[in-house]
Amino acid sequence: MTITEVSKMYNISADTLRYYERIGLIPAVNRTPGGIRDFTEEDCKWVEYAKCMRNSGVQVEALIEYVELFQKGDSTTAARKQILIDQRDILLEKTLEMQKTLERLNSKIERY
Repeated sequence: MTITEVSKMYNISADTLRYYERIGLIPAVNRTPGGIRDFTEEDCKWVEYAKCMRNSGVQVEALIEYVELFQKGDSTTAARKQILIDQRDILLEKTLEMQKTLERLNSKIERY
């Protein structure tokens, strides 16, 4: 798939996809002999993963480290798992904060 197709599929700009690849948020995408990015199904899974994690507020640095470790193979399984655990804990804390804010807003709304 071309970058345009992937961009439309995931509603991410082509510039964002290039940026994600450049900083290592997604692994390097193979290119055609003419230099055009040729996204595979596996590449698309990485794009979907990156988008999901970023939309949830997962730290870019953590995702980059995760991708780097993933590319090094099975010997990094424990380190990758720890990154995911740490990010989950951060998200849980943020979720609790958001829940408290939602409750406060609901309380204010009920007063009107």
